[in-house]
Amino acid sequence: MKSGYIALVGRPNVGKSTLLNRILGQKISITCKKPQTTRHQILGIRTEGEVQSIWVDTPGMHLAQGTRDKAINRYMNDAASQALRDVDVVIFLIDRTKWTEEDDLVLKRLEFVKCPVILAINKVDWLEDKKSLLPFIEAVSQKRNFDQIIPISAKQGDQVEALMQEAEQRLPEGEHFYPEDQVTDRSSRFLAAELVREKIMRQLGEELPYSTTVEIEKFGQQGHVLHIHALILVEREGQKKIIIGDKGEQIKQIGRDARLDMEKAFETKVMLNLWVKVKSNWSDDDRALKSLGYTGLD
Repeated sequence: MKSGYIALVGRPNVGKSTLLNRILGQKISITCKKPQTTRHQILGIRTEGEVQSIWVDTPGMHLAQGTRDKAINRYMNDAASQALRDVDVVIFLIDRTKWTEEDDLVLKRLEFVKCPVILAINKVDWLEDKKSLLPFIEAVSQKRNFDQIIPISAKQGDQVEALMQEAEQRLPEGEHFYPEDQVTDRSSRFLAAELVREKIMRQLGEELPYSTTVEIEKFGQQGHVLHIHALILVEREGQKKIIIGDKGEQIKQIGRDARLDMEKAFETKVMLNLWVKVKSNWSDDDRALKSLGYTGLD
């Protein structure tokens, strides 16, 4: 038997959550084209026969840029760095042939990692010039002695199986940590909150980039219906108006889309109620972050 942890790391928006969902064959990590959608470490557990691989999805590591270096940004970088401790394999994701300063930041964090590091070049299906890939692979191979370099498309599934095999064959022998039918360490309440936040990010990512979080106040089954009450927190009154929208249309759309995903995830009818509340400066307040479940802050 084999069992071990595989960390997915990289700068924001390289496709870590999309890859995790593809590996598990179901959605446990929210996705959005907006960078920094993932804010927490999320474990995805895959058990196939004798092998149990535990995949750690992490927030994108990013450079501080003025006012963006809030407590929540420090929390996300810290969560990503912590994932590198005590894992058995690291998969470093990058976006096609684009190498940025933030990729250098990730590479620097990997200097002290003693376990195997695989470089996954994601979104290769988007490359206009496929011939540019080979010289790019040769160039990045000079940056570090990677254990393997694999071009993939997390969205299309291209080469994902090969990446999984490369990672899983490097796991140590040992008993499984989780029951074979468990797919994540996160609760249904957590997933419900994340699904609401995903819809806000997708629909209002330009207007409300990073000022929103979601707290579940009620989560309980009554008969054949799962009743969920979610509180959407923003930092300013104007943001509250944006989420509610004209005659409440925006929040209705967010609720409809989130409810449909919840019914699919929880396999039951869902009654979802949403409220919006202003909590000034929550994203730069360590105490507020901890109360909202952003634990692990230094």
